[in-house]
Amino acid sequence: MSETVDVVLIGGGIMSATLGTLLHELQPDWKIVAFERLSDVGQESSNPWNNAGTGHAALCELNYMPQAADGSLDSAKAVSINEQFQQSRQFWSSLVERGVLDAPSTFINSTPHMTFVRGEKDVAYLKARYEVLKNEPLFEGIEYSEDSRVINQWAPLLMQKRVKGEPFAATRVPAGTDVDFGALTHQLFDHLQQSGVDVRTDTEVRSLKRRKDGTWRVKYRRSVGHAPGEVNARFVFVGAGGWALKLLQNSGIPEIEGYGVFPIGGQFLKTTNPAIVAQHKAKVYSQASVGAPPMSVPHLDARVVDGESSLLFGPFATFSPKFLKNGSWFDIVGQVRLHNLWPMLRVAFANPDLITYLVSELVKNHGKKVDSLRTFMPTAKDEDWTLIQAGQRAQVMKKDAQKGGILQFGTEVIASEDGTISGLLGASPGASTAVPIMLGLLQRCFPERYAGWEPALRELIPTLGEKLNEDATAAEASMKATAAALDLTA
Repeated sequence: MSETVDVVLIGGGIMSATLGTLLHELQPDWKIVAFERLSDVGQESSNPWNNAGTGHAALCELNYMPQAADGSLDSAKAVSINEQFQQSRQFWSSLVERGVLDAPSTFINSTPHMTFVRGEKDVAYLKARYEVLKNEPLFEGIEYSEDSRVINQWAPLLMQKRVKGEPFAATRVPAGTDVDFGALTHQLFDHLQQSGVDVRTDTEVRSLKRRKDGTWRVKYRRSVGHAPGEVNARFVFVGAGGWALKLLQNSGIPEIEGYGVFPIGGQFLKTTNPAIVAQHKAKVYSQASVGAPPMSVPHLDARVVDGESSLLFGPFATFSPKFLKNGSWFDIVGQVRLHNLWPMLRVAFANPDLITYLVSELVKNHGKKVDSLRTFMPTAKDEDWTLIQAGQRAQVMKKDAQKGGILQFGTEVIASEDGTISGLLGASPGASTAVPIMLGLLQRCFPERYAGWEPALRELIPTLGEKLNEDATAAEASMKATAAALDLTA
């Protein structure tokens, strides 16, 4: 007879780690099992070299505040993303104070967030964006300049040998962060294991089937030499990146109908040259190329991983039919069902710019990629930079009443009507907003318990349920408290 547990977590990334930690804090008596198909946790999208490590708070990412056709700017989405990141910061702060997480510098570091644009149109846009955001409490301290001397003080590599007469501008928020989500994921899972959670690596979940008693039969296969196994779960979370679509389709829940994913890979240029790294202590974002997805917005980032400082530039889009870096070559074909074929075809027809962009990226050699870097850093030399492969991002394709199908950027929670199974599809700003995403999942899947959990959740996230941006005093107090707890100095 199969063992029955309270919770099964599928996937060893930051999402499962966050949900597992929340549930363990709320229900320490629950039995939780986590499955990861690779030999260690945090090896796909949560791995520090598979993402840019930007603590996404919409401080520098222009795609969270697009300009409307009439030229107006709405800060609602940017503010919402920032609100969500503040919840993540509060949660991490509480876990540091409780000894769940190690010293903050092992997973988060203070790194100013900047935006740098060129050309009259983008300069005008950036100035208008600044004028809107400077009055928002969560964007307190944002600075704007078109002065090369000021920008040179912020980020010297942007200004050295810059062509004279070219319009440019930058914004800067000193309170930005660089996050090593791989280290964070490892520390959360380490604590869960020490607390009795069963974390099984080298174990691939093969099927999900609803039983008559309402639980889920989870069948899995371990590495060579082990017999297949199964476990029954009262609740299943599928946090397996691009693999989540496969498993949710396998579960048979109707809520997954009409969904597909489009995989986009990425590469970064990386340097560890101390003379270069020492001159750039910021994450600098710009405008995306025409047709480029938001995840491909170019940026030059200071990174700290395992105590080593480096710079990354990119990403450069790549294409692979795999849904994960360690996926299958048949992933993109294997997802096709009658219910999602039309939405996926409509997405293909409606996004020719994306296809053109991907083709243009695929033909770039190393020299051409360093040429792209030189728009940020005019003094960049080919020999100082090496190319590294980043992770796969499975962008959501889904039904749309008007268009038939749309390509959606961001993250989306899929849950069964009875709340016994849930999964996550999509990409950025995912990891940075893992905490609010999982809080929303708790409300959706455990509505009868959530009210009873709220006091404990408020101990972990003091401003839970509040809108910080609507109260300047509360926003300032929260940001100062988490900065102190996480040892962040602007």
